[in-house]
Amino acid sequence: MSNESVPVELVGVRIELPSNTPIVLLRELGGDRYLPIWIGAGEATAIALALEGVEPQRPLTHDLLNTIVGRLDAVVDRVIVTELRDGIFFADLILSHGDSEITLSSRPSDAIALAVRTDAPISVVPGVLDEAGVEIRDEEEEEAVTRFRSFLESVNPEDFDTPG
Repeated sequence: MSNESVPVELVGVRIELPSNTPIVLLRELGGDRYLPIWIGAGEATAIALALEGVEPQRPLTHDLLNTIVGRLDAVVDRVIVTELRDGIFFADLILSHGDSEITLSSRPSDAIALAVRTDAPISVVPGVLDEAGVEIRDEEEEEAVTRFRSFLESVNPEDFDTPG
């Protein structure tokens, strides 16, 4: 894999209609393309809560992972969405530990949930953005934001808190 990747910003979590499936939406920096990645409800909640600055009573899985990384004196360096194969996105979570760099294969949703908590940059391999990136007009973005805010108003962190 080439070290070249396109920097993106995390726009947020959206609900894709009519299926009501959560997606994480990334926007190409300096470009017009967006990359929607379908994710699970738990990961959507973890990302949305971190973006909103909400701290649950008990740490979510991604909060725990962030604590573990820190206790091991490592740092989340960056996240790269690396591949789209058979409709499934793949990502690398890059950690720095001293002079070493550790690359871990990850689901994009988990890597992004951790990146949000650590302010780590996110990027996408150009081929993935070429294949799955879409252009969204400003009106569509505003409508998506409105739907997402409505979703956030109706959900509580406890709705996703499961035993164990």
